[in-house]
Amino acid sequence: MTTAHLPNTSTTPTTVQHPLDPLTPEEITTAVATVKAEYNLGKKVRFPTVVLKEPPKSVVLNFQEGDDIEREAFVGILNNEDGLTYEAVVSLNTKTVKSWKQIADVQPSIMLDEFIECETAVKASPEFQEAIKKRGITDPSLVMVDPWSAGYYAIENEKGLRLSRALCWVRSSPTDNGYARPIEGVIPVVDLNKMEVIRVEDYGVVPLPPNPGNYSTEFVKDLRSDIKPLEITQPEGPSFDVQGHFIQWQKWQFRIGFTPREGLVLYTVGYKDQGRVRPIIYRASLSDMVVPYGDPRPQHYRKNAFDVGEYGVGTLANSLTLGCDCLGEIRYFDAYMTNSRGQVVMIENAICMHEEDYGILWKHVDWRTEHTEVRRSRRLVVSFIATVGNYEYGFFWYFYQDGTIQYEVKLTGIVNTAAAMPDEVPKYGTLIAPQLNAPIHQHFFNVRLDMCVDGENNSVYEVNTQAEPMGPDNPYGNAFYAESTLLATESEAQRIIDPFTGRYWKIVNPAVHNSLGQPVSYKLMPGENILPFAHPESSVIKRAGFMTKHLWVTPYDPDELYAAGDYPNQHPGDAGLPAWTKANREIENTDVVVWYTFGHNHVTRPEDWPVMPVSYIGFMLKPVGFFDASPAIDVPPSAAKHKCCS
Repeated sequence: MTTAHLPNTSTTPTTVQHPLDPLTPEEITTAVATVKAEYNLGKKVRFPTVVLKEPPKSVVLNFQEGDDIEREAFVGILNNEDGLTYEAVVSLNTKTVKSWKQIADVQPSIMLDEFIECETAVKASPEFQEAIKKRGITDPSLVMVDPWSAGYYAIENEKGLRLSRALCWVRSSPTDNGYARPIEGVIPVVDLNKMEVIRVEDYGVVPLPPNPGNYSTEFVKDLRSDIKPLEITQPEGPSFDVQGHFIQWQKWQFRIGFTPREGLVLYTVGYKDQGRVRPIIYRASLSDMVVPYGDPRPQHYRKNAFDVGEYGVGTLANSLTLGCDCLGEIRYFDAYMTNSRGQVVMIENAICMHEEDYGILWKHVDWRTEHTEVRRSRRLVVSFIATVGNYEYGFFWYFYQDGTIQYEVKLTGIVNTAAAMPDEVPKYGTLIAPQLNAPIHQHFFNVRLDMCVDGENNSVYEVNTQAEPMGPDNPYGNAFYAESTLLATESEAQRIIDPFTGRYWKIVNPAVHNSLGQPVSYKLMPGENILPFAHPESSVIKRAGFMTKHLWVTPYDPDELYAAGDYPNQHPGDAGLPAWTKANREIENTDVVVWYTFGHNHVTRPEDWPVMPVSYIGFMLKPVGFFDASPAIDVPPSAAKHKCCS
């Protein structure tokens, strides 16, 4: 990796400058200490989340520099002794608990500390040691344990327990890729409150796959020798300006935040035009995601990971001091949160921001005059990467000079593996190496977009391209047109993609018009997508009902943040979007939230092993009548510095 660092590459401030600034380390410490003191919390208490309780929109939108800032923290608490969950709101100004309530019959997300403690408990279990001994494994220290969530299957003896079903692999040496050797059919079930193995499910011995799957330069000896250096330089520095968590880049401006659950959050995204900053999005974040697997066998049917709600992609964010995919002048931001005991943890360089060249922005050659005008596109990239067990997910926001916003997820890492019997051909997966099966699965993401296109009151329209029937208006059969349909209620706005009609959705401000008299809008353009293959009565569909529709629209409610509900871990389902939209609220000309679900269908292949090349998925938001003409017309030409290759 080639990077050119600014003098101060990590700019996260430790003082509060704005009501939406993430909690500082001092504020996190105050919030935890306040709750502990007022409720005499003991050593068996964990803190799944300590985050900013965001102030009302009116406070944020009317805030002026120098105004007093009222700060509150939302604190989630899990008591391991009685298994109960609590929520508290702490005033950081007065250092008092403003509210405290017990949340019945829920399980908070599994915390990173619990991952580590769970692995230790599994390795120490005599029953587990006996099970792996049957498979010729005598050294538990080489075993890798990934604590997977247990889901919900209405099993009587699991009710009320905080559980993990641990999946296990074994390394051949301390630096070996253990995912090459799954311990097939052995599932330790762990009570995470007691941190005890309550049973070991054993579905029969399957031999360990014979081949290693190592990928680091330590093991790959024949590296390519024909790659010449590619340098990215910005001798005058980057074009963006950073003030705390406030970013300005050319005509764009926005604020960034970070939460343990969602990771990167964007606030108050706007574009400078017509002498003012025109708002587009109030808040945008990854709301939820789920990875359903398609293998129905007893040791595999419970595999479905809610990586946002059950684990928290923010807590699993990479520290990009260990390497990142950014080139050029990089600005990093640290992220602060707690470990499960409430102590402050810093993820250094959790967010990466840089500029990228993106090819041609626009071009035209007047062949009559031989005059050529061409502009190169540049985009601002704001991203973070999370490692969730075997998988890596990169979450990228792109801002373009023509007013476009893009969201992209990059999927890489190591596919989930299972062992196959010699000569077995898996039905619900693919052999990626001898006796090594990678099960078929899907990845579904839901992004929550609290829109404010030129103001808070917006409407949503679906646009389909239609063929005009043959007749007096279309005598030659060539006519077609774009038809816009208002989605006036929540039920009307539950939609799926249709590439055969070029379907997209417009978020419109009916009260603001461009110079042509058209209402200003932004359109949501789907990219790759799919629907789930799980049965409507399956547990995963009940728990992740949001993935059955690609578009949902709701009226703004500050308590409706997560598509699968607040507590998806071991929840029976029918929470989040399916529950809220039963009210069928009106969504015309009001403060709307647009939820977009997109899915990646992963039929695994040998080329995905031992590390999967990146797959890309996401969507775009593009202006439609938001501007009077192309906003990229004023981008200056680039100096020609290189000769063409001959």
